[in-house]
Amino acid sequence: MFAPFEYEFFIRGIVVSTLVGALCGLIGVYIVLRGMSYIGHGLSHAIFGGAVVSYIMSINFLIGASIWGFLSAMLINLTSRRGKIGADAAIGIVTTSSFALGVALISKFKTFTRSFDAALFGNILGVTDVDVIAIVFVGIVSATAIFLGYKYLLFTTFDPEVAQYHGLPTGWIDTLFTLILAAVIVVSLQVLGVTMIAAAIVIPPVSARILTNNFGTMMMLSVAIGGFCGLGGLYVSYYIDISSGPSVVLFSATLFFLTLGYSSFKELIRNLGVRN
Repeated sequence: MFAPFEYEFFIRGIVVSTLVGALCGLIGVYIVLRGMSYIGHGLSHAIFGGAVVSYIMSINFLIGASIWGFLSAMLINLTSRRGKIGADAAIGIVTTSSFALGVALISKFKTFTRSFDAALFGNILGVTDVDVIAIVFVGIVSATAIFLGYKYLLFTTFDPEVAQYHGLPTGWIDTLFTLILAAVIVVSLQVLGVTMIAAAIVIPPVSARILTNNFGTMMMLSVAIGGFCGLGGLYVSYYIDISSGPSVVLFSATLFFLTLGYSSFKELIRNLGVRN
C-alpha cells in the first residue's frame, strides 16, 4: 500500500496533484455558480496554443503559456463586452483559434510530438521544482485574492446586475477572476493536461453543491474533494499505469456518482418518512 511512497517522484507528484486538485476545487465553485463551465474548457485549449508557441520559440513554458493565457482571457472579456457578441461565442472563437494554431504549428514543425500526449493528458513525471513553486505561488495568490474579494465575488456571482447598480466594478472583477482562472489552468496543465482540466474544475464543486446549499460550506467541501481526488487519482494511476490527468478525472467522476447516489438515497428515505 505504501510502496509508491518509496519514490521521490511519487511523493512530489502526490503533493502537486493534491494542491492542483484543491486549487481547481476552489476556483471551480465560482465557475459552476456563474454557469461558466465552458470557459475552463476553452481557456485550457487556448493555453495549449501558447504552450506550443513557447516550445517552438524555446521560451519557458510557464512564462509563455501565462502570457498567452492572460491575453486570451483579456480578449475573451473584451469581445464578450461588445453587445452583439455573447460570452459563449467569444470563448468559442478565441479558444478554438488558439488551439488550431497550436495543432497547425505541431504539424508544421513536428518538434512538439514527444510532449503532445503530456500536454493533452498530463504527465506527473514531468513536474519540476519550478512547477511546484509555481503551483504554490498561484495557490497562495488565488486563495488570497478570493479571500479578500469574497463579498465582491459573491455579490457579482449571484446578482451581477444589482452589484453593478450599487457601483461595484463588475467588469474589473470578472477580468481579475478570469486572469486567476488562466493562472490556475497554466500551472495545472502538467498534472491534468488540456483535455482534463475542465472536468477537474467542475466535478468537485458540483459534488459539493449536491451535499450542501450553504456557499461557505460548499467552498470548503469543494476544496477538500478536489484535493482528495488529486491525491486518490494519482495513487490509482500508479497501480493501473495510466496518465495522471485521466486518472484524477475518473476518480473524481466516481466520487461524484457516489455522492449523487448518496443524495438520491437520502432524499428517498426522507420522502418515505414524510409519507408514513
